[in-house]
Amino acid sequence: QVQLVESGGGLVQAGGSLRLSCAASGRTIGTYRMAWFRQAPGKEREFVAAINRNGGVTYYADSVKGRFTISRDNAKNTVSLQMNSLKPEDTAVYFCAKSRSIYYSSGYYLPVEYDSWGQGTQVTVSS
Repeated sequence: QVQLVESGGGLVQAGGSLRLSCAASGRTIGTYRMAWFRQAPGKEREFVAAINRNGGVTYYADSVKGRFTISRDNAKNTVSLQMNSLKPEDTAVYFCAKSRSIYYSSGYYLPVEYDSWGQGTQVTVSS
């Protein structure tokens, strides 16, 4: 089993930036799609971004497109999320996740497609 640990969250003013990191241990994540999800209080967990196993293809929620960038370093077994131009509505707990399958799925934005999750890191954007 893989263990995922997120870091880099914090409090930032609107318009600011944060970089989240996800460190994997226990097994290599290089053959899996990785993703970031977020969950705000009282809301369902929602897709933020995903990246295929070699980093050549990325997917973004419309709400973060053009502001967030997902990347990965398979040699270091890490995944990152660069968040720029942050808005108060980006406030949430952010989770890193590993896909169940090594194969492409059109359901990349669905939480059920992922079988390993980190504990989350809080991002708070003040107005």
